[in-house]
Amino acid sequence: MSHRPFPGRRGVLRGSLAASAALTLPGGLGAAPAFARSGRPRAEWGVQTGDVTADSGLVWVRADRPARMIVETAATESFRNPRRRLGPLLGAGTDFTGTTALHGLPSGEQIHYRVLLADPDDPRRTGEPVTGTFRTVSRRRRDGVRFLWSGDLAGQGWGINPDLGGYRIYDAMAKLDPDFFLCSGDNIYADGPIAATQALPDGGTWRNVTTEEKSKVAETLAEYRGNFRYNLLDDNLRRFNAQVPSVIQWDDHEVRNNWYPGEVVAASDTRYTEKSIDVLAARARRAFSEYFPLSTLRPGAREGRVYRVLRQGPLLDVFVLDMRTYRNANSPDDQTTDPRGIMGREQLEWLKRELSRSRAVWKVIAADMPLGLVVPDTTENRPDIEAVAQGDPGAPLGRELQIAELLRFIKHRRITGTVWLTADVHHTSAQHYQPSRAAFTDFEPFWEFVSGPLNAGAFPASALDGTFGPERVFVKAPTAANVSPAGGYQFFGEVDIDGGSGELTVRLREQDGTVLFTRTLQPGRVGQ
Repeated sequence: MSHRPFPGRRGVLRGSLAASAALTLPGGLGAAPAFARSGRPRAEWGVQTGDVTADSGLVWVRADRPARMIVETAATESFRNPRRRLGPLLGAGTDFTGTTALHGLPSGEQIHYRVLLADPDDPRRTGEPVTGTFRTVSRRRRDGVRFLWSGDLAGQGWGINPDLGGYRIYDAMAKLDPDFFLCSGDNIYADGPIAATQALPDGGTWRNVTTEEKSKVAETLAEYRGNFRYNLLDDNLRRFNAQVPSVIQWDDHEVRNNWYPGEVVAASDTRYTEKSIDVLAARARRAFSEYFPLSTLRPGAREGRVYRVLRQGPLLDVFVLDMRTYRNANSPDDQTTDPRGIMGREQLEWLKRELSRSRAVWKVIAADMPLGLVVPDTTENRPDIEAVAQGDPGAPLGRELQIAELLRFIKHRRITGTVWLTADVHHTSAQHYQPSRAAFTDFEPFWEFVSGPLNAGAFPASALDGTFGPERVFVKAPTAANVSPAGGYQFFGEVDIDGGSGELTVRLREQDGTVLFTRTLQPGRVGQ
């Protein structure tokens, strides 16, 4: 294992984040931290970094009032000779959130940073700084890469439970000291209200931290923003955000369950007064862009999209997909032609182009939905399909046609080292796809690994579709539906690429970090 250690990483965080002990917090985090300077801007929601490269990164913060964002960086925790960067003015237009881009950073180094919030009318009046740290991408192959992935947070009404210590899974992930965390979607459940209590099967009671915005389905911009703020009430998540950069993508629950462009909410769903999914998605997308540091969704960013490629040095490129924004309508998914598919033509061509340009040893395709697992859409009591596979093991149909086109392209362009990672289905599994088992055979074998949820209901394993020849090598899932986090079945995955051999090792882990399954893949080979 050649991954570089940074033993001082977590020391910088001690005392930097204040915890809220309140169970019901309708207006914020409760009492101000004892160290806060009276009448000065505060960063009660912590800090985050995202889309970190070899020489840059984005730092995020939210203020409790109008403030000027200032970021200082240094090579050590003592912040000797810090470099100061003036960030944006934070105001109501962005819900007092903002990001500052850091450029000219040294590659492969630990960066310590602190965020100060200054009174816009008096820059000398600043609140208590909030500190964090992250590693820039190394250009040296020998340093290796380690990252984690999962998804699905606060779903099915299972929110922050103080009796269980909140989102404890984030502490287990932090102990592995990853270079970054890939969240594969469903960062919030905007369509899932969180009540103060829920009954457990054993007769016990699950208690939730509650807020006003989480008392109903999100429809307004303010309600979507409140959904993102809700998760930041958790101490574990704020600590994790301050020490591990994120790579964020979205799926359906950031807007509404199983949504697609042009959809109209059924009249029978009286929870919604706004029936246009396009209107809801626009509001959700704005809140999403405000609450996460994404390079392609920053104010003024030319791309204005979620899908992107993040270069992680000579060993790894991460291709972040958006299988939600450009998809066709959910249907039985058995059409014989499907030019739009689940990604849209423009995104598919982008992905093919970027894969062919990649010189990284490993090319991780971060998909927000699985390929060969059947995910039905019963939102409006219709027998439709939500993901790619529809259960017909024969030749590709519907959205499978687009995946077949991509897999054929990868084979004929001789692109090696592709690995698919996803979440969404609320269990963990490993599938190997093999043309000798498949109806469609014009592709090279590959692996798909599934993890999650982080803190949501767990569900039984999904059925497999034989079109691309998947074999489920490992699975852990409950036999009952919507098992609470108190019942276990909360998962995350780890990817560890060795800088010497180039081997990629995937470990599927439980909430406490216990390893359930391990698979090591060899670089430059196919049919592993």
